[in-house]
Amino acid sequence: METETADAVTTWLTEDEQRAWRIHLDVSRLLMYQLERDLQPFGLTNNDYEILVNLSEADDHRMRMSDLAKSTLQSKSRLSHQITRMETAGLVRRENCDTDRRGFYAVLTDHGWDTMRQVAPRHVASVRTHFIDLVSAADLASYHRAMLPVAAHLREARGR
Repeated sequence: METETADAVTTWLTEDEQRAWRIHLDVSRLLMYQLERDLQPFGLTNNDYEILVNLSEADDHRMRMSDLAKSTLQSKSRLSHQITRMETAGLVRRENCDTDRRGFYAVLTDHGWDTMRQVAPRHVASVRTHFIDLVSAADLASYHRAMLPVAAHLREARGR
């Protein structure tokens, strides 16, 4: 089925395409919900955990706030509020940027690092339980290959 829009002709999804799209949405929402639930006993959200991961993998456990915002797909304003909450919990701190007086770094604190080391093994176990262990190695490899061009396309579109 096609419909005319102001800019182009839209071709509706086939039944197979619709099924693939809907299961993708369903799994994405359900998996993120479950992973968030599994972080709750630690007082963390998925966004908190993503920030902790980024900082734990960064040189000196620190990142410019603007780079962290890009990496986590958050606006600078939203990230600033998130970092404020995480500062209150003692997980991160802000430091001034020597080269840019308007810039700040987000820095993982010792408490944040200890939290990350405690939570990461449980998070990985949750990912295994609710995703990895339910899919064959061959299907995981196929999924990875299938998603590479989608991720590349979306990264490129984001940069525009």
